[in-house]
Amino acid sequence: MEKSVTRFRSSTFRWLFGSLSGWGTVLLCLIGVGLFIIGWRWLTNIATQYELTDQRLIIQHGIIIKTTDEIELYRIKDTSIAYSIINQLTDIGTITIRSSDATTAHGDLVLRDIPNGRAIREDIRRLTDAARQLRRVREVDIDVE
Repeated sequence: MEKSVTRFRSSTFRWLFGSLSGWGTVLLCLIGVGLFIIGWRWLTNIATQYELTDQRLIIQHGIIIKTTDEIELYRIKDTSIAYSIINQLTDIGTITIRSSDATTAHGDLVLRDIPNGRAIREDIRRLTDAARQLRRVREVDIDVE
């Protein structure tokens, strides 16, 4: 039986005060443009939710029309996290996932401005390893020259 481990979203508030683009938006609020950018960013973040289970990473998009996509954890090849010194102050990070799943066929899945990003990335890595062991799946890379 599949168990939910955590649900999370990108954080508009932490993006606003934990990134250079967020601080730039705060400055744009002085001329009124920044409020539109903050509102758009907030709607985008509300419209996307991630759920990590012990078998899948589920991505839900949309407010009026919802779509759900998922990545089987055993298909994840690599995860990484990037964060600047400003991101570290508000504990957000950008998680990049590379997998053999069709969801990432056109490029890596990038989860931006994720609160507690280091812990979530570690959960993904740990659960990926467990899912591979459960399914007895091994990763094999072949260099073709």
